[in-house]
Formats: sequence, structure tokens, C-alpha cells
Amino acid sequence: MQTTGIYRVLATGGIPLPIWRTEDGKEEICIGSVEELKVEMQKAVAAGVLAKDIFEEFEVGNNSEENYAKIDLHKNIVDKITLVSANGQPMKRESDLIDVWFDSGSMPYAQWHYPFENKDKIDENKSFPADFIAEGVDQTRGWFYTLHAIATMVFDSVAYKNVVSNGLVLDKNGQKMSKRLGNAVDPFETLGTYGADATRWYMIANANPWDNLKFDLEGIEEVKRKFFGTLYNTYSFFQLYANLDNFNYSEDDIPLNERPEIDRWILSELHTLIQKVDAFYADYEPTKAARAISDFTQDYVSNWFVRLSRRRYWKGDYQQDKISAYQTLYTCMETIAKLGAPIAPFFMDKLYLDLNSVTKKESFESVHLSNFPVFDENFVDKSLENKMESAQIISSLVLSLRAKEKIKVRQPLQKIMIPIDSESQKNEILAVADLIKSEVNVKEVEVLEDASDILVKQIKPNFKVLGPRFGKDMKAIAQIVNNFTASDIKNIEQNGILEVEVNGKNITLERTDVEITSQDIEGWLVANDGALTVALDVTITEELRKEGIARELINRIQNLRKDSGFEVTDRIDVTFQKDENIVKAVEANLAYIKSETLTNELKIIDKLEDGIEIAFDEVNTKLSIQKN
Repeated sequence: MQTTGIYRVLATGGIPLPIWRTEDGKEEICIGSVEELKVEMQKAVAAGVLAKDIFEEFEVGNNSEENYAKIDLHKNIVDKITLVSANGQPMKRESDLIDVWFDSGSMPYAQWHYPFENKDKIDENKSFPADFIAEGVDQTRGWFYTLHAIATMVFDSVAYKNVVSNGLVLDKNGQKMSKRLGNAVDPFETLGTYGADATRWYMIANANPWDNLKFDLEGIEEVKRKFFGTLYNTYSFFQLYANLDNFNYSEDDIPLNERPEIDRWILSELHTLIQKVDAFYADYEPTKAARAISDFTQDYVSNWFVRLSRRRYWKGDYQQDKISAYQTLYTCMETIAKLGAPIAPFFMDKLYLDLNSVTKKESFESVHLSNFPVFDENFVDKSLENKMESAQIISSLVLSLRAKEKIKVRQPLQKIMIPIDSESQKNEILAVADLIKSEVNVKEVEVLEDASDILVKQIKPNFKVLGPRFGKDMKAIAQIVNNFTASDIKNIEQNGILEVEVNGKNITLERTDVEITSQDIEGWLVANDGALTVALDVTITEELRKEGIARELINRIQNLRKDSGFEVTDRIDVTFQKDENIVKAVEANLAYIKSETLTNELKIIDKLEDGIEIAFDEVNTKLSIQKN
């Protein structure tokens, strides 16, 4: 921190160094660091007013503890220092000394070296009051007080516009950390184990800065695995295929209207994220910013965009679709690096530099010197975002039904049915039907304009919500809800509210006041999310069973390829040991298996001496692969 012309005090290690002044008080030196003091002493020695540089062993630029141990700034040492003014006059230490809190209390002016520089920034209120300060609540009587005391006395103004008053760091059970209780966490050990960025991201994302934080090492591990691990794996995936295709972003950007829908969707969500994060930072809401970036990275980029686009990177020629896939994912990762840099400065800088080291798209030496992303509404397509959100909700419902029935995702199923209540909803779902089919591994998506004969809805009161809202009227309302007709259920489900009369009073029931479910039908499972209902056909035909076996075999082949260290482009030959459960499955899906695994020849023999054992469901076989 620079010192100021109002209260000029230098604090180093808690020991104050005052200013030096000529005897007539007409000249003075304001020093901002030990390094500056050493330079001034050398000038004084050259001018003959100081016998020698008493800190001659101190090395400028050496920030080690050993180097700074050579400095002693106590009064008895400092008083021996005589400096020289610009006019050659000797200068002695000013005997008057104000509490060093007044130095930090001068922050709004000290940061601009006022009044020696940048006078307009303070006098014309261009950069004053300060935008914000951040400090713990325990400093109210120190820093907070002196900030306002100085600003009020000298400028008749508040010192800052906003304050982030930090809460306390507690143990995972909410108790104050102490050595006596044995619940204190060693910060250096934590940083050494998990890294500064994962620790910082966890602390900021887990609780607002002004709230107390229940600190749990398992939380850092989760952040490291879920967020940073996901982002690292996404970059590794991109790097692998980009290097194979020699992608270096040398092509012009594919126009937005020529990019596939999945690319336009993620870019729309990306610019929505930019707008949100920019606003969160501006409102001093780093917790919301961290959570938004994390959710976007995990839910949208990794779990949706990359998974649904995976084949585009390793299949097909290097044409517009593949280039668009690379450009889009690159843009997402570079933007994430910039948005997340204030919270994870080291990881995001490394990600940014690794991306730009190949493309040379930007010439900044660091992400922290680059321009912050700018929101562009031309990229935002809310209709497309809504369609994809529907696809994600439907997929999530179907996957939950699969898990409930213990049907693996690799096992294809025939159909899902989705009741709709409008033409727009119908078009919205049909537009993403192919994505849904790919994501949940079903053959058909059928929309039902009238599902009343197929799906029966049930409703019951949500007592946890009704009690606090309506008190003694809760029982009467519950009775009304239990008597709702199918029309009433559809009304509150679609509109979100429903007017009812209770004890002579008109009240408005909300969607959260009730719980709506759908009855399963024979051979189908049903799930709801708000007004959206999905029915899944869980009947597995012989053809579906054979395809499921084929997909499991593909997974085992791909895993063995990876474990064997094969390149993703290597062609292979595959041999299975005969098992009656796989023969027909392989015959029915031979071309599909060979295409997915880059297999030239696939054989099934009676006895395979070598190879790895494979067992799943009723299948028990062996597998061997070799480069073609």
C-alpha cells in the first residue's frame, strides 16, 4: 500500500516507520517500502549525510525470510538513519507518530498515492469514495472506524461505497476452531494437499463471504473432483482430438447461423452465464458467480454438450461440423478460464495459457491481463435454451426410471411417451427428440395430445407447505385437494395456481401446495417433474436384448483399447470366446460393433487361451484384441 500525504506512516511487520523531514520542514520524503528506504539511504551515503547503508546486506528483489531477517525497523535502529533531500539537506525522522491503523484507514487515497499523484481521482471524485473494502467483523473498531474518521474529517464524505464484512471460519460442526478442542485445521497442510485454488473455490462457493463457513476438508475434495476434475478432463478430451486433427483455430469462426443446434445452444448458455457472472461480481456476490460457473461447467459443458457431441470429434472428416465443434468447445473453456480467474487464479491461468499457446488467438501474457468476456445478446436464443432444458428434464426423468428398475443405460428400450398440453410444447419436444433418444437410449419419443385414457394423475396435499401458510385452515384445504377432479389437477399443474373457496374465503393454491404423481401402467414406468410427465416402456424384446449385449461388448472393447495404450485411430482385430448369449447378438449387430470400435475383423472361437474375462448379466466370455 502506498502512503498518503494525510497520515504518512509505513508499517512493515507491525513496526511503523515515519517520514523523514528537513529541519525547516520544507522538504520531506514519503517512503512506501523497505526497498525505497534502501535506495534513499544509498543516496544519503553518496551525499555524505549518512556514514553507511545500515541495511547493506539486504538484497533488493530477494523475498526470502532469511533476507528480510536482516532488517530491523525498531526505533533505536531507525533513528540512526539520516536521509538527504532533493536540495541536499539532511533529513531526520519525524518524531510524531500516529497509530498505524490510520495508514490502512487511508486506503482510498493511498492506493492512488494521493496527493503526490492522481489528485483528480480524489479531488474530483473519479475514484473516491472507494468502490469496496473487505474485512472481518472484528475490525469494526480499527479499520472501519479510521476509514470513515479520516474521510469525514478531511473530505466530509464516506470512505467507501460497499463493504464485504467477512464471517468466521468454523469447523465442520459449526464450532470455533481451537487447539484446545483439537478441531483446528492447518492451512498450510490443507493448501499443500488440495491446492490454493480448490481451497479458495470451496470456501467461496460453499458460503457467502459474510456468513460463517463450516469448513470441511471433504468439501474441498469434492470441489477438486467435481469441478476442477471435470474441467481438467474436458480440456484433456479436447486436447486429445484437437491434436489428432491439428486444430489450431486457424480457420475463420463458423458463422453462428451455420453451426449445429447443439453448438448454438451452448453458446447461448455461455453468454447467459457471462451476463450472470458479470452481474454477480459487480454486486459483490462471488458465491453466486462460483456456483454458476461450476454448474455450467459440469451440467452443460461436460454432462450435456461434450457427451452429445463426442462422436463429432472422433468420427468423420475435418469439415465444417467438426471445426464448429472444436471452436465451440474452445470458446467455452477459454471463457470459463476468464470468468473463474478471480476465484481460481492459478488453475485458470494455466488453462488459458495452454489453450492460447497453440492458437495464439490472444497475445496476453496471462488470463489476468486479458479482457473480461463481454455479453452479446446476438448469441442468446431463449427458445433454444428452453428446448434443451426440456430435453434435460425429460432425460433426467427417464434415467431415474431406468435406475429405479435397474435397467442399464446401455440396454436400449423401445419408447417413451410424453403428454403435452399445447402445440408449442409439442414442437419443442419433437425438436429435441433425437437428442433425448441418444441420451437415454430409446428408439422412439411419442407425444400424446390426450393422455387421459393412458395416464392417471393423483394429487395429495403437501402438509409441510400448507401448515405454515394456512394454519387452522389446513385441514379444510387438504379435504378440498383430496376431492380434486382430473380437470382441477390439470389446471393447477399447467397454470401453477388454482382458486378455491375455504370456509367462505377465496384462497389461491400454488403448485408447491400439492404433490402430483402419475400411476404406473402395465409394462411402463411413469415419472413427473412439475407439469412434465414421462412414461417409459420397460419391456425388453429379444432384439433389444441383443443390441444391449452388443453395446456392453463395445464398452469392454473400448476399455481394453484404452488399457492397452492404443491410439484412438488404431484399427484392431477382435476375438471373443464362444458364449451362446453373444453369438446372435454379435451377428445381429456386427457392422455396428466394428464401426464403433474401429475393428477390421471380429471372430468368435470355441476356446480363447489368452485375453481378459468378461461377465455381465448372463454373458460369460473372454476378449482379446490386437492392432490390425
